[in-house]
Amino acid sequence: MTKKLILILSIFFTLSTSAQQEAMYHVFQRSFFDSDGDGHGDLKGMQQKLDYLNQLGVTTILLTPLYQSDFYHNYFATDFDAIDKEYGTFKEYRDLITEVHKRKMKLYQDVEMQYVTGKHPWFADSYKNPKSQYSKYLYYNDKANEKPWYFWDVAEFTTYDNLKEQIIVVNMKDPKVKEYTLKVLKYWADPNGDGKFDDGVDGYRLDHMMDNLDNANKLTNLFKDFWTPILTGLRKTNPALQIVAEQADWNSYGHEYFTKGNVDRVFAFRLKQAICTFDKKKIEKAADSTFLYNPAGKQQVVFIENHDTDRFASEPGMNIGKLRIGAALNLLIGGVPSIYYGQELGMKGKRVQHASDGTDIPIREAFEWYAKEDGPGMATWYKDSGLWWDNRNMKPDDGISLEEQQKDPNSLWSYYRQLIKLRKTWYALSKGDYKTIPNTSDKVFSFVRTFEMEKVLVVINLSPDTEEVLLDPYEDYSIAHLKLLSGTPNVKLPRDGRYVTLPPYAVQVWKF
Repeated sequence: MTKKLILILSIFFTLSTSAQQEAMYHVFQRSFFDSDGDGHGDLKGMQQKLDYLNQLGVTTILLTPLYQSDFYHNYFATDFDAIDKEYGTFKEYRDLITEVHKRKMKLYQDVEMQYVTGKHPWFADSYKNPKSQYSKYLYYNDKANEKPWYFWDVAEFTTYDNLKEQIIVVNMKDPKVKEYTLKVLKYWADPNGDGKFDDGVDGYRLDHMMDNLDNANKLTNLFKDFWTPILTGLRKTNPALQIVAEQADWNSYGHEYFTKGNVDRVFAFRLKQAICTFDKKKIEKAADSTFLYNPAGKQQVVFIENHDTDRFASEPGMNIGKLRIGAALNLLIGGVPSIYYGQELGMKGKRVQHASDGTDIPIREAFEWYAKEDGPGMATWYKDSGLWWDNRNMKPDDGISLEEQQKDPNSLWSYYRQLIKLRKTWYALSKGDYKTIPNTSDKVFSFVRTFEMEKVLVVINLSPDTEEVLLDPYEDYSIAHLKLLSGTPNVKLPRDGRYVTLPPYAVQVWKF
């Protein structure tokens, strides 16, 4: 068998198995686990917690940016080629990714290469210096390089710890910028250049991807002129790489990112927004649009919270029943599910209005490993920082910690584990087609997932009331003849099983 055929078969196997079983875990690594006691979550800490992620059942880890930055979240680089020292060394990165791959898991990196800070060498050398070798790397509004295009036209930003920073737009039309971007992304995909990819990243999340950057009509047609050539070049390095785009317009289904942007996946923002309403009609409409109009081979990433949104547990009127419904929709409705770290515990957090980049710290707090607030590895890098620490969501002995929930088979954490296992067990739930199933209740959402001869029915009572419902009045089948995979065993099935009586917030999963 030739090496080329082996590579093709390996890529096919990787793509097919990942499509079947992938469950993503989105980590804000600075807040996850601290291995060296400096309060900052780091790469070695991620490695030390891989067994936890295995236990939970996730298969893919999505990290926020690793590169050096003056911002705590590491968007807006000062050096794309260097790992933030608080995260660790390149060796520690290699050790992490080696251990990830040993466990048959994958690692994705978040990147945003459209902007740099005022301390980046490109800006330091080119500002007021048109003769700089980096003069065309950044977007200047004048020939003297005295008027840079600042991010959102704001000349100065304030960090959560009251430092002042500049953010400058990269000139994505410059050929050398495109060449450099491709070089950087290729490097992380195959650091030693041996074509094996065991030491390389498995995918990228492209933050704030736009065709017309910031809708300013200065850098336009970026899908065709910038992203498509770069992604085509990346896939020549490793055809199995998965490219996930964050659409800048959160009200968009993102279909143009598939057809014009050459990406593999987009985030299902409209579905996330609908799920948070617990409104059946809105969820049905968003689900149909999310799953029924994607090009072949393209996928939506389904989530209910991330590093830019309020925590699901802090949505108005939230309770444990709704948290379980959110988990079920996140993991069973379709696409590639993404769990934001701590979501499986019901961690809380809401964005705050503040004139600094600390706005999002409440939704990026330390993962709660222990019942008490403190313990080895707690990544409380924002400790004693004033507002962010004084108003933290983390409370001792409130039931929202891994230590407390691992002991309880009825905890939210245990439910997430159960659903992830269920999704891995049945192909219909991990790669099956989605179809809404009509019923006679305005408060019950029902759908089927079908893969080849396997078919699974999911029925969810979105309300705090007991609901008796007739499922699919147009089809003559009885739930009494189906196999219960998950849910309350003693749900009533009156009238030969064509009706079902659901307790408040019930989630039932049956196999045909």
